[in-house]
Parts: sequence; C-alpha cells; structure tokens
Amino acid sequence: MRKIWKRVLTMAVATGLLSGSVVYGLNHTAVRAEASVPVTMASLLTEQSEAPKATLTKADTTLESVSSSEQTVADVTKNAMPSMVTISTMSVVEMMSFFGGTQKYQEEGAGTGVIISQNDTDLLIATNNHVVSDAQQLSVGFIDETAAEASIVGTDPDTDLAVISVKLEDIPDETMAQLKVATIGDSDALVLGEQIVAIGNALGYGQSVTSGYVSAFNRELNLSDGMNTFTSSDLIQVDAAINSGNSGGALLNMRGELVGINEAKSSMTSDGATVDNMGYAIPINKAASILEDLMNDAGREEYDDEDRGYLGITCANVSKEDAEFYNMPEGVLIRDITEGGPAEEAGLKKGDVLVSMDEKSIKTYDRLTDRLRYYQPDDTVEITVMRAHEGEYTEKTFTVTLGSKDVIEELTANQGDN
Repeated sequence: MRKIWKRVLTMAVATGLLSGSVVYGLNHTAVRAEASVPVTMASLLTEQSEAPKATLTKADTTLESVSSSEQTVADVTKNAMPSMVTISTMSVVEMMSFFGGTQKYQEEGAGTGVIISQNDTDLLIATNNHVVSDAQQLSVGFIDETAAEASIVGTDPDTDLAVISVKLEDIPDETMAQLKVATIGDSDALVLGEQIVAIGNALGYGQSVTSGYVSAFNRELNLSDGMNTFTSSDLIQVDAAINSGNSGGALLNMRGELVGINEAKSSMTSDGATVDNMGYAIPINKAASILEDLMNDAGREEYDDEDRGYLGITCANVSKEDAEFYNMPEGVLIRDITEGGPAEEAGLKKGDVLVSMDEKSIKTYDRLTDRLRYYQPDDTVEITVMRAHEGEYTEKTFTVTLGSKDVIEELTANQGDN
C-alpha cells in the first residue's frame, strides 16, 4: 500500500464478485505549498501482560443479563464509544508535477481504530492496514478529545489489518479512566437481515454513527490505492454507510459486541451506475487470530535483511483465483530450492505449497518475508506445506533451522556453477 491515497477517494476500480468503484473508508487531505486539497458491555481496561500471549476478550455467551441482551442503537453507541479512537496520519507522497517531473507533498489522512487490548506499557488498537501503511506520523484521539502519538505494532497487507499502539505514559489518568476494551462477538453468528451499528471517523470530522442491516456474506472485492491492488475476501456486506474516514472502525451487533472491522464501500458499478448502501467489513472471526498475532509481535526485535533468517527457497504466490483454476492450495509455491540449504535439509521440496509458519497462516510471499524478519539464523521454525501426491494434496509439517543470507548466497552460487 503506497503513495497517492487521495486517488482512492475519487475512484478505485474494483472487479471480482462485485464490479465497479470501491472506495476505502479512509479520508485524506493532500497538503501542498500553493493550495489545500481537500457479551456483554465492553469491560474496563485490564492488564493482559501476565498471560503468555495477548488475546482478544470474547463475549461470554453463557451470561443472561440485561447488559448482554439486545440494546437500542443509542445504547450500543454509548457503550462502544469509549473503545473507539480517531486516527490521524501524515504521509509523504510523490506526484507528477505540471512540468513532467515529480514533487513530494505531505498528505494528511484520517481513519478509525478500536481499542482491543493493553499490556504493561501500551494500549493496543486495531485498524486497517491501508489507514497506516505509509504514515510517517500517527496520532490517536480518544473519547474525551485528548490526543497522543501512536506507532505501528504490525501490519498484515493480505487482510488489510493492522495494530497500532499508544504508550500508557502518554495517556492522562483521567482519559484512561474513561476508556474500555472492545468485547469481541461472533461474526459467524450473524444472520441475514440482522441489525448492526457502524461507528467511525467519517470524513475526519470525528466519530459518527450509522445503523443498518446485514445485507450479504462472503463478499469479495479487488481494492486499489492507485498504485497497488489486492483482494479482500469473505467480507460482510451491510447497508449502513461506510464513508471516507470510517476505515478501521467498529461494526457492532445489537449486544454491543465487535463483529467486524469496517473497510470500504461500493459507490459505482462497472457501467457507471451509482451504487447506494453497500458497505463492507472484515468479519471479526477472520480478523481475531491475525490481530492477536500482530499484538504478540509487539516488543519483538525485528532484524534487517542482512541479519534475519532465510529458508533458501524461491517462491510464487498461489492466489485464490489460481488455486481454484489449477485445483491447488492457496499459499506460497516453492518454485526452486537451494541445494544444501535449510529448507532442503529439513525435507521441503520443489512444488510444495507453503501455507503456515509457526502456526501463522501464510498466503503470500510478502507475508512470509514479513514473518521471517523476527527470526535470526539458527532459529528453528515450524513450516507447514501442502504436498501433491497422485493428484491429491496432503499436509506435512517440518522443523527448519534457518540459515544466514551469506550462506544461502554461497550455496546458490555453487548450485549455479554445477
């Protein structure tokens, strides 16, 4: 996700199960020298640092109480607002100038986030990757209109999810007393026609509320930022407004439980017809494990390309469309393998489709390299692949001891000389 996000606000062509113009719920203002272009109720914050891993607080479906019963839109809104934050970003974009060269401009952006956890030092907030992906500066606004600087904990471009954090020491005590962690609902329990509430920082004006109904499930959209395109799948379609600035906001059921992360809206069909009341959200059941992975990366050391661990493979992405067309698993196809390298030594083979590493789903090469940045040479990882045998794919798991970049390069060079 890079660069000229304001193009998204005018038109981003989308194809797939639904064709037409798809607009992210993200609001940007480019700043130029000459002009400005435009379950239960969520609980109080609790420390989770004693647990070995951060987890999202799930709704207790065994409780039968007034707080877990259906509420009005006003009730849901009142209870959810302490879990919501506004997100302001500052990015630098490069654009073609009138005279044919390029110029760099500052670009302001606005999105939304949902408070999902807290550890000893940080408040953790879920949002969309496209809200924060290229931000040089991040700030978060709370329910009492105080603001604090934020930083990116981790992003997953494949699912358009991200976690950002705010240092607890930067949040006034009186503000902390008003904040809540969102309680996670069950998006699989949603039914067609069920009422929902969407909250987000529409147009960057501050939190606003829309309400509607679940229109459809399992929607798929190809989304573009003007530079890159990716597919967002298994989305919830709603008729509540998801406008610019709503990205990363909360989709809530009528018990006030978080059931989705708002992402985009459709505004035009492929033939130019206007589209109304078609918004999309990432189901929380899909997002939860990814957000937990991102939260648990907080504080882990990241290594640069020279110091991180390597598998010794060359890869190609197997997209959902490729998987369906070629009748093979979605993931990362091992196209070649370094002789004597870590992957070969562990038993991986050319033609295997890598689907997870250390129990974290891997669907693209970018996701694989993103995960490997937390490992050094000689670290061990569990790699799960799907291997073809007589026309069928079976799952196999291998323990791989990672190698260093210079060793992999030496082995590759020797392989080429043979």
